[in-house]
Amino acid sequence: MSLEEKPLALIIEDNPEQQNIFSQAIKMAGFSVEVIDDGEKAMQRLAKVTPHLIVLDLHLPTISGDEILRRIRADERLASVSVILATADPLLAETLSAESDLVLLKPISFIQLRDLAKRLASTIG
Repeated sequence: MSLEEKPLALIIEDNPEQQNIFSQAIKMAGFSVEVIDDGEKAMQRLAKVTPHLIVLDLHLPTISGDEILRRIRADERLASVSVILATADPLLAETLSAESDLVLLKPISFIQLRDLAKRLASTIG
């Protein structure tokens, strides 16, 4: 990765308001951002790119976030990607916490997400 290139973050979230908050916070942390609003589209994109960070909603159209997380962790190419789960479902989040790098319960503050993403960006080398 060249110095001009920013690490890629995928935001997989179907709520437009959350998409906006997440993408602005992640951009401020130094990432280039792609927003995907559907589970099937997310899997198609993940077949082509290896992002440094994924912010993943658990309740998505077509393929659920928990299924996407399982597929990411089962894929050798994607297994080490940092995944932040973003959900309003604390019980589901608890069952998936071991498979994710971080679980954030909605509502998630802009500043909280920006600062966490900055910390993750600083570990990319």
